[in-house]
Amino acid sequence: MLRIYQNSYRRTAKKAVVYSTKVACCNHSTLCNITSHPRRPPHDQHSSGSGNGRQRQHEEFLLAGNPARGWSIPPPSRGYGMLVVRILRGALKLRYLVLGGAIGGGVSLSKKYEDWKDGLPDMNWLKDAMPQGERWSQFSKNLLEVGAVVKNAIDIAKEDLTSKTTVAALGITTDESRKKFEKMQNQVETLQTEIMNVQIKYQKELEKMEKENRDLRTQYILLKTNKKSSAKKIKKSLIDMYSEVLDELSGYDTGYTMADHLPRVVVVGDQSSGKTSVLESIAKARIFPRGSGEMMTRAPVKVTLAEGPYHVAQFRDSEREYDLTKESDLADLRREVEFRMRASVRGGKTVSNEVISMTVKGPGLQRMVLVDLPGIISTMTVDMASDTKDSIHQMTKHYMSNPNAIILCIQDGSVDAERSNVTDLVMQCDPLGRRTIFVLTKVDLAEELADPERIRKILSGKLFPMKALGYYAVVTGRGRKDDSIEAIRQYEEDFFKNSKLFHRRGVIMPHQVTSRNLSMAVSDRFWKMVRETIEQQADAFKATRFNLETEWKNNFPRLRESGRDELFDKAKGEILDEVVTLSQISAKKWDDTLTTKLWEKLSNYVFENVYLPAAQSGSQNSFNTMVDIKLRQWAEQALPAKSVEAGWEALQQEFISLMDHSKKSQDHDGIFDQLKSAVVDEAIRRHSWEDKAIDMLRVIQLNTLEDRFVHDKAEWDQAVKFLETSVTAKLTQTEETLSQMFGPGQMKRLTHWQYLTQDQQKRRSVKNELDKILKNDSKHLPTLSYDELTTVRKNVQRENVDVDTDYIRQTWFPVYRKHFLHQALQRAKDCRKAYYLYTQQGAECEIACSDVVLFWRIQQVIKITGNALRQQVINREARRLDKEIKAVLDEFSEDDDKKAHLLTGKRVLLAEELIKVRQIQEKLEEFINSLNQEK
Repeated sequence: MLRIYQNSYRRTAKKAVVYSTKVACCNHSTLCNITSHPRRPPHDQHSSGSGNGRQRQHEEFLLAGNPARGWSIPPPSRGYGMLVVRILRGALKLRYLVLGGAIGGGVSLSKKYEDWKDGLPDMNWLKDAMPQGERWSQFSKNLLEVGAVVKNAIDIAKEDLTSKTTVAALGITTDESRKKFEKMQNQVETLQTEIMNVQIKYQKELEKMEKENRDLRTQYILLKTNKKSSAKKIKKSLIDMYSEVLDELSGYDTGYTMADHLPRVVVVGDQSSGKTSVLESIAKARIFPRGSGEMMTRAPVKVTLAEGPYHVAQFRDSEREYDLTKESDLADLRREVEFRMRASVRGGKTVSNEVISMTVKGPGLQRMVLVDLPGIISTMTVDMASDTKDSIHQMTKHYMSNPNAIILCIQDGSVDAERSNVTDLVMQCDPLGRRTIFVLTKVDLAEELADPERIRKILSGKLFPMKALGYYAVVTGRGRKDDSIEAIRQYEEDFFKNSKLFHRRGVIMPHQVTSRNLSMAVSDRFWKMVRETIEQQADAFKATRFNLETEWKNNFPRLRESGRDELFDKAKGEILDEVVTLSQISAKKWDDTLTTKLWEKLSNYVFENVYLPAAQSGSQNSFNTMVDIKLRQWAEQALPAKSVEAGWEALQQEFISLMDHSKKSQDHDGIFDQLKSAVVDEAIRRHSWEDKAIDMLRVIQLNTLEDRFVHDKAEWDQAVKFLETSVTAKLTQTEETLSQMFGPGQMKRLTHWQYLTQDQQKRRSVKNELDKILKNDSKHLPTLSYDELTTVRKNVQRENVDVDTDYIRQTWFPVYRKHFLHQALQRAKDCRKAYYLYTQQGAECEIACSDVVLFWRIQQVIKITGNALRQQVINREARRLDKEIKAVLDEFSEDDDKKAHLLTGKRVLLAEELIKVRQIQEKLEEFINSLNQEK
C-alpha cells in the first residue's frame, strides 16, 4: 500500500508546476503575462523561513521514499498525504479554470481590439497608448502553453483520486470524499459562472467600443469634408447596394431559374418553430405580426439588414420610415406587414410567392439579406387552400435550391426531434451541409422537457442525419408578445449564464449560444459567399448585354432603345397635344357635326312619336294639337338628355377623328395606336356632361318650341328642304324593309338568278290585296278595319294562301308607311311655293303645310341646341375631357401590367430586356468596386 501511494505521489509531484504572475498595465487595459518557472517550488516567494523548512522536509521525504536508492523511512500518516494531494489537485484545477478563462477572454479581446483599432481614423496619438501586436501574440502563446501543462497535471491527480486502492490505502472514508468532492464541484461551478460573466462583460465592452468607433468615423467624415451634410449625402452602404442588385435580379428573372444567382440567407423551419423570432432577434426589433397558432407568414419577406445611426425600417416601395424605438411605429409596421401579406394572397390561396421587401437599419446590426419563408406544415386546417402544403414545400425548395443560398435551418428544441419536417427537406437540398447553419430554438423549454443528452447530440450534429456548417442554440423569448428585444436578449444572457445544461462537462462551447454569436456567424458566411459569386454573376450579364446590343443593331439600326416608361411618356405627350387641337376646330364644323348628330338622335322620335301619329290623325287642327302636346312633353323629359348625349358623341367623334388624322402623318409611330385608343376609350367612358347643362337646355328648347310662325321665306325654304330630306331618308329605309319582306323584283330575279321564298310569295299575295285598298282610298287611315282584314284573308285563300289577321297587319304597316311618305313628299313640293299663302291664311290655308311648320320648329330647336352645345364643348367639356385623359394617363403610368399589355411587340420587348440587363450590370460593377475598396 505504501508503494502505491509513493508512486502516485511521485508522479503528481514530478508534473506539478509553479508559476509566478507578472502584471504590466497601460492607459487603456491591464495585461497580465504569466511566465512559467518549472524549477521553483509552489510556494509564495515572500513567505518566512518556515516555508523553506517545509521545502527541505518535502525533499527529504521524497529522497527517503525512493526505493531505487534503497532508502527507507517510516511512511507518513495517510491523512496528511491525502490532504496534500487534495490541496494540490484543487489548487491546480482552480488555476487551470482561471487561466483557461483568461486565455479565451484574452484571445477574444485581442482580436476585437485589432479590428476596432483598424477602423479608427488616422490618429497617431493612439499608437503610443495601445500595446503592440507582438505582446498580444506572446501573451496568448504563453497562456496556451501553461494551459496544456496544467491540464496534464490535473488528469494525473484525477486518476489518483478516483483509484479505490489508493483511497483504501490512505484510509479516507467515502463520506468524507463525497463532501470534499461536492465542495470542489461548487467552487468549479462558481468559477464557471464568473467566467461567463466575464465573457458577457467583454461583449458589452466590445459593443461600447464599436459604438464609439462609429461615432469617431462620423466625426472624421465631417471634419474631412468640412460640411454639415445630412445622411443623404453619405455614400450608400454596401449592403444597400447588394439589396438593390437582388431586387433588380428579381425583376429581371421572376422565376429565378438561373444557376448562378446571388447569395441570401433563407430562413426555413416548421410552423411555430421560432424562425420569425430568430430573424427579429437578429434585426433587434419585433417587426412581424403574431398569432396564436395561426399561420402569419403567408409570403416571402426579404429583410435587408444594415448598420445605421438610427433604428428604422422602410419598405422598398414606400417613403415612410418606421422608428423601431417607438412602440406606435412598431405596431404600424406589423399591421402593414400583415396587410401586405393578406393582400398578396388572391384567388382563395393561403400562401403567395410575391416577395415583400423591407430594409432594417440600426446600430450594431450585422449586414446581410434574409428571406423569411412560410413555416412548413404537416397537417392542413379546413380554412386553408387544398394546395397549401405542397405550395409551401415547393416555395421552400425553390429558395433553398439556389446553390449560393445560406440555409438557416430552425428547429424547435421543445418538441421531439422525430417530429421535425424541415431537416429532411434541408438534407435534400444541401446533403453535404456546406451552406446550412442549424439553429435550436426554445432551449429554455428544452432544458425542462427534453433529455439533456439528446440536446447535446443535436448541437454536436450527432442526432439528425443532416449536416451543417455550425450548430447554435438561442432563446428568442419567454412566450410573451409584449416583451421587447432588449428584455429577450437579457433573458437569453441570464439563461445561458445560469443553465447547467450548457456548462457542465464543457459540452457546449460559448460561441455556440446567443443570438448575437449566431448573427455574426451568419453574416461572416454570407459575405464570404458574396465575394465568391459576384464576379461570376457580373461576367454573365456582361455577355448577355453584348448579345442583346448586337441583336438591336441588326433589327432597329436607326432607333434608340426606349423602354415602356419612355415610350409611354412620348405617347402621353402626343395624346395631350391632340386634346389641345380640339379648341382649333372651327365653329361651322362644330355646328355641322352637332346638327348631324342631333338629328340622328332625334329623328326616330320625331317621326314615330310626333309626326306620323299627328299627320295620320285626319285633320290639321288635330295635327297641330297633337304636335303641341307631344313636343312639350318631349322637351320637358327626354329631349335635353338626348341632346347632351348627342353633344358628347359629337365631341368623341371629333377627338377620334383628330387622332385618326395624326396616323397619316410621316412622323406617326404605330406602336402607340393601341395605347392611345385605350386611353381615349377609358376617358370617354368616365366622362359625363355637366348636370346643369340639361336644365339650361330644357329652358332654351321649351322657349324655342313655343314659336309656331315661320319668320321669312328663307327659313320656309330650309324647312321644306329639311322635310323632304328627312322624309326621303325615311322612305329609303321603308323600301329596304319592303325589299326584305317581299324579295327582289322580277328584273333582279332574272339577272341575278334569285328566287322568292315561300314567305315572300305569301307576302306578295297579301301586298297585292293591300295595294287595291290604298288605290281605292288614297286617304285611308293607318289601320285596317275588321271587314278589310276579312276580305284580304278570303281573297288570298282563293290563291291557296292561308294567313291570319296578324300576318296581314304586319304586311300592312310598311306598305301604308310607303304610301304615306309618298304623299308627304308631294305635300312638301306643293308647299314649296305656298309661303305667302301661309302668311296670309295661317292655319286656314288651303294647302295643308302643318308638317312644314313642324319640321321648321324641329329645325330651330336643333340649331339652338347645337349652338348651346358648341359653346359648352369649347368652354367647358373640352377642358374636362383633358382632365379625364390626364387622370387616365396617370393611372396607366402606375400600372405596369397595363403598359405591358398596351405597349408590346419585339421592339419594346428587346429594348426592355436590354435596358434591364444594362442596369443590372452597372449595379453589379458598382457593387464590386465598392466591395473591393472595402477589402
